[in-house]
Amino acid sequence: MGSPQRPPLAHVFRGTFVHSSASAPMEILHGHLLGVDESGTIVFLEQTDQQEQLARKWGFKTSDIRELSNHEFFMPGMVDTHIHAPQYSFAGTRVDLPLLQWLTTYTFPTEAKYKDSDFAEEVYTRVVRRTLKNGTTTACYFATIYTDTSLLLAEIIDKFGQRAFVGKVCMDMNDNVPQYKETTEDSVQEAERFVKELLEKKTVMAHACYLSEEELKLFSLRGAAISHCPNSNFSLRSGVLNVQKVLKHNVKLGLGTDVAGGYSASMLDAIRKTMMASNSLQINKENETGVTLEEAFQLATLGGSQALGLDDVIGNFEVGKEFDALLINTKASDSPFDLFSADNFEDTLQKFLYLGDDRNISEVYVAGKQVVPFSSSV
Repeated sequence: MGSPQRPPLAHVFRGTFVHSSASAPMEILHGHLLGVDESGTIVFLEQTDQQEQLARKWGFKTSDIRELSNHEFFMPGMVDTHIHAPQYSFAGTRVDLPLLQWLTTYTFPTEAKYKDSDFAEEVYTRVVRRTLKNGTTTACYFATIYTDTSLLLAEIIDKFGQRAFVGKVCMDMNDNVPQYKETTEDSVQEAERFVKELLEKKTVMAHACYLSEEELKLFSLRGAAISHCPNSNFSLRSGVLNVQKVLKHNVKLGLGTDVAGGYSASMLDAIRKTMMASNSLQINKENETGVTLEEAFQLATLGGSQALGLDDVIGNFEVGKEFDALLINTKASDSPFDLFSADNFEDTLQKFLYLGDDRNISEVYVAGKQVVPFSSSV
């Protein structure tokens, strides 16, 4: 009796795959085959010399393989660990005030409009479409919610489920600290209580520009994560996160756009601003070396999935994970950058990360299903 026949695979791709792993911030895998089953799970990622054995095992034919061109590659979908969907309607405007004034003048009045369900549907539909088109397959959306600190993490998880995450702005601006203490009773005790009760593996703290060495050690001990939002840190003059210091303490770290404090919903922008923030620390002699582009790429993909506790599901192309992926076309007809005969693949990849945009993202897959280009029914 023969072995039971496997169900057909949803996708088999042959070409170049770029992702991060536990051992390297960026791995470039030329000449590889990747298979995705009908549930959207990656079932193999092997060199093309294994094609015959893989075809026998998984029951696919040569005609089932989609061959990528030399100017195409797959990378993991990017993970936005901090974005305020209700603020998307005024992204790219109104960043003329310091944070607290910005919140009271622009953010709170805008978020009050969401009692109008038509307005809410329009904005949320557009922000989801925009983030997907820009290659963000996972986004941690936040609203500005204020609650009595008696609502502790156990109650939040009980209310919203085990996948609930607590996001909070942490040490966002030096100038805001005394203002906060003046307007909040027992602020020191409140902060201590927050650390004791809420700082754990389901906590993602945005910004965190002014954490001390001791506080970073506590983050690492508790398993809490940080969302680095360099665009909004620059736009609202909040500060500069020292990424290398955070990583030295083995704190989980991802990137966030923080729309609308950050003016761009693109995670490619977050990668670029991460490089600029790192450069500024070198210029000011705070660090001797800077973050590499490969490390920034890792933070936007695998690092973000780790921050959100999803690294067992997404973040790279490991077998057993969901196929969350972007097909990049570096020679798109309307590409915003030029390629030259002397460019090798690494040159092309860097040009995409520094200069590319949604015009180069020809397809987006979430859990194995193609979601971009959008179908006409969406």
